[in-house]
Amino acid sequence: MQRILMLLCSSLLCLFGKGFSQEPLEGESKIVVIDPGHGGTDSGAIGVNGIREKDITLQIALEVIRANQKSRTKNVEIYLTRYKDTLISLTDRVRLARVLQADLFLSIHCNWSSNLSAHGTEAYAAYPKTRAKENTRKSIGFALDLVMILERKYQHKNRGVKFARFQVLRETISFCPSVLLEVGFISNPEEVLCIMDNTYSLEILNLIKQKR
Repeated sequence: MQRILMLLCSSLLCLFGKGFSQEPLEGESKIVVIDPGHGGTDSGAIGVNGIREKDITLQIALEVIRANQKSRTKNVEIYLTRYKDTLISLTDRVRLARVLQADLFLSIHCNWSSNLSAHGTEAYAAYPKTRAKENTRKSIGFALDLVMILERKYQHKNRGVKFARFQVLRETISFCPSVLLEVGFISNPEEVLCIMDNTYSLEILNLIKQKR
């Protein structure tokens, strides 16, 4: 099934055109909105030792910003949909990306399973739309790169790229590429330690900086 999904995504990339250019043009600055999933009264999934999804997603997003501030390459402006433990509506998350005229929208989430051995990373893109061919192509390409680099760097199981009608995806795809990343299973004691490592956020930032 995973192989079928990867082949489907590759076929769609061919259909919608070539992949991302790998290097941003010198002097260009792009706006990226990172959406730490859940927050406030919405804790999201509860993992091992009571770890809450909302805390992990915020930790990753804040670390991406810190790493970007320390980076010598200043080609990316990163904004978050929330900077603390607050509940922001899905509509307002989308509205922020629209107002900022984002070049990329990345929503970060964690997976959970009653099977403690379940593991791996997966990403979601909006269902392809004819009127958003370019953004669809870029969304699929970025999602594929995310799951592949995390598989290579951390030996995470690559659970592939899937399509979904999540509100934050379907309402942003018309004006920018958008991806929802499930970084891993917080129900898995070993994987949650990897997710909480700051180098994980750095890999996400490096990939964001490479894309335009």
